[in-house]
Amino acid sequence: CLPANQERFANGKLVTVQFHPSAQVVMTAGHDRSVSLFQVKTFSLNPKIQSIYLESFPIYKARFSVDGEQVIATGTHHSMFFVYDMLAGSIIPIPKVRGVEERFLRNFELSPDGSFMLLIGTSGYLHLLSMKTKELISTMKVNGRCTASAFTPDSSKIYSYSKEGEVFIWDVRSRKCLHKFEDEGCLEGKCIAVSKNNQYVACGSSSGVVNLYTTDACLKEKHPKPVKAIMNLVTSATCVTFNPTTEILAVASRDTDEAVKLV
Repeated sequence: CLPANQERFANGKLVTVQFHPSAQVVMTAGHDRSVSLFQVKTFSLNPKIQSIYLESFPIYKARFSVDGEQVIATGTHHSMFFVYDMLAGSIIPIPKVRGVEERFLRNFELSPDGSFMLLIGTSGYLHLLSMKTKELISTMKVNGRCTASAFTPDSSKIYSYSKEGEVFIWDVRSRKCLHKFEDEGCLEGKCIAVSKNNQYVACGSSSGVVNLYTTDACLKEKHPKPVKAIMNLVTSATCVTFNPTTEILAVASRDTDEAVKLV
């Protein structure tokens, strides 16, 4: 297969590559301040559909909305974010979310049911926004600093991973903390993922170890034992993700080239 973005290589680091939820389209976004969409064809060229340029806005993260109609993009050093409406072809800046006092908004997650956007703030604050209006619904707070969060597949709970290695489980509806547990042997939490069938939770830390837990143990125990500790990475684990059928776990580190393992 040819490179997906053959028709427009980025001029800077790519931070996002994501397939569209329903169309044969792939998006790339990165530090060259642009979001590009390409049609995915099997072996022929992958034609560029369009690129949008966000002036003086190096992108930190970009994601398709669940319905595939919008792209949400946050910047590396901005308290605002952009929404690109693909049907209207318009770029909508969201300058300031009322009630969210953050100097930078970088990391975020979208709920699988398309209702919520979770902004991961500084000092342990988590801001839950309505996906429809992009307005603040509620703010939650973990002890220490939150480094990563993940929604459960039914969007009813959020797992928030703190830098100190604790995982807080929140009820989305009441915004109450249901439970918290310690990730075994974690020095610094980096990334977290919940499998699509809600059977497993994977926690990746700065040591490169990825712990795999059953969700049952996570919900009940303060010090759950991992089903498996994956030791293949030698640098910090910066990405963990399950395949849709929960048979494969991908673990990766951006700190060194080609540090991607499929378990």
